[in-house]
Amino acid sequence: MAATRSRSVTLLSFLSLFSLSSSLRFELPSGHTKCITEDIKVGAMAVGKYSVVNPSDSDPLPETHKITVRVTSPYATSMHYGDGVESGNFAFTSSEAGNYLACFWTPDYKPALTLTVDFEWRTGVAAKDWTNVVKKGQIDEMELELKKLEDTITSIHEEMFYLREREVEMQDMNRATNAKMAWFSFLSLAVCLSVAGLQLWHLKTYFERKKLL
Repeated sequence: MAATRSRSVTLLSFLSLFSLSSSLRFELPSGHTKCITEDIKVGAMAVGKYSVVNPSDSDPLPETHKITVRVTSPYATSMHYGDGVESGNFAFTSSEAGNYLACFWTPDYKPALTLTVDFEWRTGVAAKDWTNVVKKGQIDEMELELKKLEDTITSIHEEMFYLREREVEMQDMNRATNAKMAWFSFLSLAVCLSVAGLQLWHLKTYFERKKLL
């Protein structure tokens, strides 16, 4: 029993290293926009939730404490939109690879005020609802941790291939940029030499015409 508990703790520690989630609290001045990006690969699950923090625990949330939220894909596809809300959540499976953008903004109130927003964004293995997995599969705690570990390893494996593909794309882009810069350098050199030659020819013609040579 002690050995099982020890293995569970080890698995949980290992899983925590690769938990793809971000939870933060930030301030949002009225009339301003704040955006948060998350790099997500194709086919990955993403879930998020947000809420405006009540400045007073004893009073209801003021009407001015409403925000507008939009989540977009790398190609500007709208994944979620909330207009004038106190809180909300979203969930989607990515169909595009790259940086997904979550933007928050408020009306420009006079006098100005500052809202505090709690935001949590989870992707990949961290986005799965493991409670439902336990209910549906009827598995015990140890099997659940092994299932999490398996999914985490699969996610890491896929992430490595994704990063390798991005690296190849960046290398191709760098080679193409270097080739364009080389042609541009040769062209610039040719133009400079041509201009210098024309200047010499013009000066020589001028001096010959003035009989200075």
